[in-house]
Amino acid sequence: MEVIIDGHNLTIEEVVNVSRYYAKVRLSENCKVKIAKCRQAIDKLVKNKEVVYGLTTGFASFKNVAINADQTEQLQKNLIESHSVGVGNYFKEEIVRAAILVRINSLSQGYSGVRVVVVQTLIDMLNKGVYPCVPEKGSVGSSGDLAPLSHLMLVLMGSGEAFYKGKKISGKQAMKKAKISPLTLKSKEGLALNNGTAFMTGIAALATYDSITLAKTADISLALTMEAIEGIIGPFDKRIHEIRPHKGQIASAKNIRKLCEGSKAIKSQENNPRVQDSYSIRCSPQVHGASRDVLTYVKGVVETELNSTTDNPLIFGEQALSGGNFHGEPIAIAMDCLAIAMAEIGSVAERRISKMVDSSSSNGLPLFLIEKEKGGLNSGFMMPQYTAAALVSENKVLAHPASVDSIPTSANQEDHVSMGTIAARKVREIIGNITYVLSIELINSSQGIDLRPEGRRNMSPINNFAHKIIRSHVKHYDLDRPHYPDINKIFEVIHSRELLNKIENEFGNLD
Repeated sequence: MEVIIDGHNLTIEEVVNVSRYYAKVRLSENCKVKIAKCRQAIDKLVKNKEVVYGLTTGFASFKNVAINADQTEQLQKNLIESHSVGVGNYFKEEIVRAAILVRINSLSQGYSGVRVVVVQTLIDMLNKGVYPCVPEKGSVGSSGDLAPLSHLMLVLMGSGEAFYKGKKISGKQAMKKAKISPLTLKSKEGLALNNGTAFMTGIAALATYDSITLAKTADISLALTMEAIEGIIGPFDKRIHEIRPHKGQIASAKNIRKLCEGSKAIKSQENNPRVQDSYSIRCSPQVHGASRDVLTYVKGVVETELNSTTDNPLIFGEQALSGGNFHGEPIAIAMDCLAIAMAEIGSVAERRISKMVDSSSSNGLPLFLIEKEKGGLNSGFMMPQYTAAALVSENKVLAHPASVDSIPTSANQEDHVSMGTIAARKVREIIGNITYVLSIELINSSQGIDLRPEGRRNMSPINNFAHKIIRSHVKHYDLDRPHYPDINKIFEVIHSRELLNKIENEFGNLD
């Protein structure tokens, strides 16, 4: 598996392949030419003593301080070292790898002025498994991810700290063990390396990928709940959704019809004394669909940002232009929107979980999904709903937007910032919580199906297949036992796309 960098066609799937599955990276020959040509322009600007921000001047509010040609290397080194101010836990390896890849793609477009060797060194760090230690906290999202990118680039310079083959060592040792030569940064290079949106965009790419997984998995989970409670299929009728033609809503309803086709447990509305199910069932296409529509918007923003140049100044021919492409607002707003959208998928799923464990609303299932004669001595599925409720409540706090909160920095030179990295980090937490909630729903619905006298025999072919996958990892709950190992197992089944991939490979893609 290899990802070829051309600056313009990096996909979310390629970010996942590199960051999680260690796909190798290679720089295209065309990019090498563009990078080298831009570097020549930088050298000429410095030689001619042109006044260019970050090349022959200081940074931020020191923009009016002139820097001599013989000080340019020290300027770049000082920039990276002084901006390495991150705190807190380290970013996970997959996030750091994603950020490196995003930075490589941005620099490869040939507007940043770095040397080819700088980009190649970053590629070598990816391909040889050098994982810089980068604290999670300290970025306000403008000028980009200054603090986390600086920590990352310390290692490129042979400084800082890194993990190599699972062991935390100095950046110098890690580069030596990986047989990568550290670099002395030249004019403009430090600024090009730490001035951009690579971390927030890398996190956003992974979050978008996982959200697509969860959007489809939520439909699968709903379909199994329909089997467990003998839900009514009428609200998913194509005609209903065609006259309110939101694309996500139509897609979700279509998925439910496909998943439930052939079920004898799922009822029609005709001559049904229940008439209709509660909103958490009946309105799920509208809820899931609205989240899907937000996800479509977010995916477009992330794909655009993956293939953008986001540092400053930018070099066009022999002219250096200062601008604001480092500002993280596009990603910040997109991640805040995604946070709200995904939190709602978890919220409605928790209501379905609650419905299944309540014998007054589960259409004949025993209280807490444990056989009546065993209830009391055994608590059954009483407590997993508590966990789902806690996770959904936590998501309500995490869904509060970060992008509307700007605190001026750099003596008011940088007087509006995006908080985009905070927004992206929050989404990642929300996605993890939702994955647990859907895990609980899948386990609950599988238990409910087992408790029906004709449970498995009445299921649709696809839902039966999905039930078998769950049961291959988690056995039926007969007597009380700890729930957390089961929840954690199904979390991985969802996160790894095992459930989704097996269903789609067997029955065709879901919308």
